[in-house]
Amino acid sequence: MEASVAARSLIRVAAISGSLRKASYNRGLIRSAIEISKATVEGVQIEYVDISPLPLLNTDLERDGTFPPAVEAFRQKILEADSILFASPEYNYSIAAPLKNAIDWASRPPNVWADKAAAIVSAGGGFGGGRSQYHLRQVGVFLDLHFINKPEFFLNAFQPPAKFDSDGNLIDEQSKLRLKEVLLALQSMTLRLQRK
Repeated sequence: MEASVAARSLIRVAAISGSLRKASYNRGLIRSAIEISKATVEGVQIEYVDISPLPLLNTDLERDGTFPPAVEAFRQKILEADSILFASPEYNYSIAAPLKNAIDWASRPPNVWADKAAAIVSAGGGFGGGRSQYHLRQVGVFLDLHFINKPEFFLNAFQPPAKFDSDGNLIDEQSKLRLKEVLLALQSMTLRLQRK
């Protein structure tokens, strides 16, 4: 039953990286998620949403209920998505500034994050970005995001063997399998929320 429902329902996922570098490992996770969804996860369509054009949050930029064009376009992408995939690097034990800025713009009334399923993946040193994930989950509570709880995906990008190539593309097959499990869990959570 679950498989037939998934086959009929297209889940549109907005994927956001907290790192703006083209060769960042977190953007590499998103590129890999897009490839995996096209090849092996039926019913999931992932679109990378670039947050680099967003100005720093400043409510003086809001005029008569409208936002700057880049913000309007970003908010529309989030509004149209069924669920969200965050790739969140860890900066100083927390969420990267570009990601927090994007989150705050899309939370301006009306909050376009509300009632969406979400998942977080991260790559970095040490804990693999885990602390940023915990902070993002806290922010998500206020935003009414519904994060999957399992599987968790933290990837130590610097521990041998190599997980990424020099362009930031994920090359580790075991990590790709784990990433696929995250996408399947996100698909399942999204379908459950849509049936409510």
